[in-house]
Amino acid sequence: MKQVSILVIDDDKEIADLVEIHLVSEGYRVIKSNSAKEGLTYLEKESIKLVILDIMMPGMDGLTLCGKIRETNTVPIIILSARSTDLDKIIGLGTGADDYVTKPFNPLELTARVKSQLRRYTKLNPNSPGGNQNNEIILDHLIINKETHKVIAYGKNVKLTPIEFDILYLLAGNVGRVFSTDEIFERVWNEKMFDANNTVMVHIRRIREKIEMDSRDARIIKTVWGVGYKIEE
Repeated sequence: MKQVSILVIDDDKEIADLVEIHLVSEGYRVIKSNSAKEGLTYLEKESIKLVILDIMMPGMDGLTLCGKIRETNTVPIIILSARSTDLDKIIGLGTGADDYVTKPFNPLELTARVKSQLRRYTKLNPNSPGGNQNNEIILDHLIINKETHKVIAYGKNVKLTPIEFDILYLLAGNVGRVFSTDEIFERVWNEKMFDANNTVMVHIRRIREKIEMDSRDARIIKTVWGVGYKIEE
């Protein structure tokens, strides 16, 4: 079977080498880049299935790079950064990253996060073997096809990242049910986390920006104040 290629973009050689050692031991192919510009070149030339990137890099920083990747690509992105405040994480996720891991990091935790993101990407990518073949969910102003990972909102095709798609599919597949932020996090990320609220909130905001006519007046994803989020038919 062809190896899964992971792109690591970090100007800290020791960190990049450490990430490579652990991912290679799990059977992945690792491509390393020490700049955003070089990383974008690899994304164009190689069949990259996941990107791990740092924020603080010379030239183009990681946040700008993340946003640039998201313009054309839904590949999972994990930010690996020494910036560890809640605001840093919110900003990072807000630029389109799927996960945020702080330095210093536990290599086993990072590897687990990588596997989780790749499982989701493989499951939702129609060109990947083993894709899930479910029927469409058709609601007012919203159509979701899990087999093709296609979303149509108000008659327009919408590009979602794998994480965003999973959240939307969870809500749309349980019409009328209210999910708390903790519940969404545990169901989508398959793990418990103390700051799940901020993580989910940022992703919900990004989904709304993509699927709603006016993200300030959400008609598809409703907020139930003090409880969570739901989609009504």
